[in-house]
Amino acid sequence: MIIQGNIVDIQNKRIYKGEIEVKNKKILEIRESIHNKENYILPGFVDAHIHIESSMLVPSEFAKIAVIHGTVATVSDPHEIANVLGVKGVEFMIENGKKVPLKFNFGAPSCVPATSFESAGAIINADDIQLMMENPDIKYLAEMMNYPGVLFNDEEVLAKIQHAKNNHKPIDGHAPGLRGKDVSKYIAAGISTDHECFSFDEAKEKLEKGMKVIIREGSAAKNFEALIDLLPENYKNMMFCSDDKHPDDLLLGHINQLCERAVAKGIDVFKVLQAACVNPVKHYNLEVGLLQKDDFADFIVVDNLENFTVLETYINGELVAKNGKSFVKDVEFEILNNFNTDKKKISDFEFHSSSEKIIVIEALDGELITNQIEADSLIEEGNLVSNTKTDILKMTVVNRYKNEQPAIAFIKNFGLKEGAIASSVGHDSHNIIAVGVSDEAICKAVNLIIENRGGVCAVNQSEEKIVPLPVAGIMSDKSAQEIGKAYAALDKMAKEMGSKLKAPYMSLSFMALLVIPSLKLSDKGLFDGTSFKFTSLEIK
Repeated sequence: MIIQGNIVDIQNKRIYKGEIEVKNKKILEIRESIHNKENYILPGFVDAHIHIESSMLVPSEFAKIAVIHGTVATVSDPHEIANVLGVKGVEFMIENGKKVPLKFNFGAPSCVPATSFESAGAIINADDIQLMMENPDIKYLAEMMNYPGVLFNDEEVLAKIQHAKNNHKPIDGHAPGLRGKDVSKYIAAGISTDHECFSFDEAKEKLEKGMKVIIREGSAAKNFEALIDLLPENYKNMMFCSDDKHPDDLLLGHINQLCERAVAKGIDVFKVLQAACVNPVKHYNLEVGLLQKDDFADFIVVDNLENFTVLETYINGELVAKNGKSFVKDVEFEILNNFNTDKKKISDFEFHSSSEKIIVIEALDGELITNQIEADSLIEEGNLVSNTKTDILKMTVVNRYKNEQPAIAFIKNFGLKEGAIASSVGHDSHNIIAVGVSDEAICKAVNLIIENRGGVCAVNQSEEKIVPLPVAGIMSDKSAQEIGKAYAALDKMAKEMGSKLKAPYMSLSFMALLVIPSLKLSDKGLFDGTSFKFTSLEIK
């Protein structure tokens, strides 16, 4: 097979008319040639850090859409399913991913459960990590979210890191806002990347200290604008990632969108493509071709180097997508789950108090971090209730692995004027998380999730909508088109009920993520992510 076009040689920073000869999955020859083709041939895009589960799609369905946008590989942390099903969940992701051409590169989840302050469905300890690190299908140790454990020399945490080092596999970081001596110690432990930087200065410091910084632009957390100006001077040590991408967003684009935005800012196209295509392959030692002789024939054909409209995607020499049509085939898979809680009563969501003021989580649109604020209580018959006038709404996290009393908190900026929204996608333990204008609405939404053994939903007095997620309570067994359409309708309903957030369900899913400050809610109670301990809802 011979493909002609303008060859984009990233490593030598040149573009020339040429052709690629492909045989037995590899590039046999790349040579200059005379032809009238105007398109461009370049290595495929790599998402340098993504939780496939956040797309609500199993890997084989994710692949169908990603290849349309020129993605040939991902560096994927199966942390979400691991929190539900443990090592068995990781194995499910690997085996399902192997059945399609897209090159999924899975890591061993380092923090399952993410903390001891929440209830997860499984535990992955240092002995499990040792076995996983010896598995050639596991490419790296996934994000070390327990940075306090690193800083305070936790034996279990350091053992996990050592197992990765013993097997010569990279160690991913997760250290939002970590600076100074603390970040120096974190890096010295052997942790080489961070995708959590949310300020220019933070990312600059980490780059200067030898870390590779991954620019994240997902469905909830968006750090592209804050960090992109670092790329021109640091292009050899930066990458692009999604981290978490919902299905409706994935249908619109992937890493190709970040390349378009970066080039539109006047950044040299070779530097942009170095970050998007080359750096992840080299850092993680991926078996992904970089458009060199004898490489795997993983490359894409685009119409221009401004908007990167993908015409064709090739993986191992196989045409997997053309002009927006995917050729990735359907794959059968077993549906695994872990959901063991009974339906709740309205009274389960009452919080009796006489406190005139309460501590409130302030959600920030487009950010995973939150603020801690104070607000006046609204009390009815001794029960703290939502106040739609001040947008201080009741929130709950319900243990889905066993019957326990729901945890209660209050949150600002969800903006609902009616009903409730709920989800069993609740990072990191994936318990049920809900926010609503009344205890009745919250109870109704939570029970809809329980009835379906997983999903995302919206309810009000006249309507109930749910996208069921039967695979581990976090993924669908349907196609991206079906889920994308259903999810978009749900997103629309949440916004019609008053939410002003860009992605209310994605934001909701991070309100139980204890490892990112400042204030979050676990199934065990309100948690201060700065001091790393539980705190009281009531201000006495």
